[in-house]
Amino acid sequence: MTYLFLYIVVVILVWWTYRVGWLEALKTVVKVIVPSALIILFNIKAGRFIFKSPVVGLLSALPTSIFIFRGSLPLVSYINSWIENKINKYDDSEVIDTDSVSLDD
Repeated sequence: MTYLFLYIVVVILVWWTYRVGWLEALKTVVKVIVPSALIILFNIKAGRFIFKSPVVGLLSALPTSIFIFRGSLPLVSYINSWIENKINKYDDSEVIDTDSVSLDD
């Protein structure tokens, strides 16, 4: 069942990359993966304290996820801007500004 889920996820990623382009797909994946990884890491580290009582764990999982997600937005923005700067980096000194003249003139 896990392999089926991973297969479906990969097919969706390939389709999304084909539809919007690899740069936008990469930025979308970063928007999903970074907060998810931070939430998972937090729950692994704090799981001993949070999940001793299932009621406390259920009540505290959603607020902590929301806080971690909102707190990770600057990190996601920084990573996405770094990706754009690496991709769109070109030297303006090598660009030659020219005027076009039609062949009829």
